[in-house]
Amino acid sequence: MPPLHSHRQPARRATALAAAAVFVFVAGGCVSNPFNKQESLAPPSLEPPPSVAAPAHTIPHASSSFAPPSYADVDGPKLEAALVRTQQESQVMQDEIAALRDQLASTSSQLAQARVSGMPPGAADKPPRTSSDGGMSTTPVVMQSAMTQLKLPELQSRFDGAVIRIDIPADRLFDDGTANLLPEGAAVLTQVSNELERVYPGHFIGIEGHVDTEPLQNASWTSPHQLTAARSAAVFDFLTTRTSMHENQLFLVAHGANHPLVSNATSVGRARNRRVELVVYPDRAAATETAGR
Repeated sequence: MPPLHSHRQPARRATALAAAAVFVFVAGGCVSNPFNKQESLAPPSLEPPPSVAAPAHTIPHASSSFAPPSYADVDGPKLEAALVRTQQESQVMQDEIAALRDQLASTSSQLAQARVSGMPPGAADKPPRTSSDGGMSTTPVVMQSAMTQLKLPELQSRFDGAVIRIDIPADRLFDDGTANLLPEGAAVLTQVSNELERVYPGHFIGIEGHVDTEPLQNASWTSPHQLTAARSAAVFDFLTTRTSMHENQLFLVAHGANHPLVSNATSVGRARNRRVELVVYPDRAAATETAGR
């Protein structure tokens, strides 16, 4: 009978080999080991959770089709000229509005004075009162009321305080830059004279010349006052020789460019400022002065 340990040696050896195999299998990292799977590492995601805004530097920049406007083709002088013209037209409108406001204020003042004075109805039809120099004087209310009887549709008439002003454009009376009376100007002066003698017979009338601020084109005049004085004298000569007006009821004024009606910034404004005003005063000349010549 063999010894007992001789039967146990093969079993021990087998056990030792099995243990070694298990150790190698487990510790050696066999690729087929189901308990030692190697997980592949995925790159980290830069996208935030839905409720968190992404950092600005992670947002891709979308290409935009918008391009800033280019002013390379814009004509600068034309834009500047258009702006200046718009400003000038605006100034003319403001001047005209101011003139209308002044005229309205003057009219309102005259109406208020009429109410305060208590002029009875029909007083405007009464003869004017006699002035201290032997002539006749008409009240401002009568002067303004009679202005509506003037039939001068192509001319502007306005009530200014106590006088009536009739504006005659210089371009209708004279050649440009001269004091030479045009045929049309003679016809205009004849019409105005007839109406003044009909509505304001015998009243003193001022002949006031005005020009704009443009440089004089005619070398005959050294100043705007000389030109306006010559034009006023031409009107005076025509009225006293070709109409029924008497020289003693007329007088001359040369304003030059000192009293524009509107701004001289535009050609329209300058044309309006070139004018001759016939100013009708409330006083009348004595009867001996306006009698036949």
